[in-house]
Amino acid sequence: MTEFSSVIARYREEGYAVARGFFSKREVADLTAAFDRHWREGMAHRASFRHGNLFYRQGKDLRLGKILRLVQWPAYVDPVLEGVRRDPRWLALLEPLIGRDVKQIINQLHWKPPGATAADFAFHQDVRFRRPRQAYRDLEGSYVQTGLAIDPHRAASGAMRILPGSHRLGERDIAGAGAVLDQAMADERLAAAGLDAARLIDLDLDPGDVALWNLYTIHGSGPNRTRVDRRFYLNGYVRAADCDRGEWAFRDRAPVPLGEPVLVHYDDLFARPEPHYVEP
Repeated sequence: MTEFSSVIARYREEGYAVARGFFSKREVADLTAAFDRHWREGMAHRASFRHGNLFYRQGKDLRLGKILRLVQWPAYVDPVLEGVRRDPRWLALLEPLIGRDVKQIINQLHWKPPGATAADFAFHQDVRFRRPRQAYRDLEGSYVQTGLAIDPHRAASGAMRILPGSHRLGERDIAGAGAVLDQAMADERLAAAGLDAARLIDLDLDPGDVALWNLYTIHGSGPNRTRVDRRFYLNGYVRAADCDRGEWAFRDRAPVPLGEPVLVHYDDLFARPEPHYVEP
């Protein structure tokens, strides 16, 4: 039995699990400073900004005005975030599930600023983002999404809401055609799919806790009604043999640092790698 055997068992049974105190208070303080750096950088731009795989995605909140919704692949330019994404401790969670040769296809910072009303994520499954589909194999068994809490992650601050056991339902079109981060979380979407919203749970995390969930697990999150930030560091890992895209994280258990960017989600990486604004 390993230290995290109960976490692994719960993940397999419920489609999600939590590893408490996975990162220390000191490490969370360093990550908080990294989030602050990237917030300032992202907000300094006049619009959403891309440089290769690095992408600052702005949004508009009716109450707060311009906000930063997320940053994709900040680890290319931030040593703290780069070190955390390939910290050897991840293998205690990942290796029993997807092995010791691991690529990474998600590296993101997510914000819900205090009082933000336009920071929802509609109910969805992460499988909807695995495009082109032919680049990914064994989707249910090869992928583990993780989220590291930087702040208290509570229902009032827009915590994730998860439907336990939904990873066994196969792919469901819950969010519809619209962008997930431009829609409010709505129980009626679940009802329309024949699912019981009463079974939803709020993911309650303290800073340093790590949540992991399956590619098919149905989840979403609502607005931040508190006076503090709700920040979340997401890293998504995949068994290397089952993915034709992504950056290496661990090769035969050895951490692999980032080098020149490779193809992940940005299909025009090699056609348009230069810095540019992405207009709304």
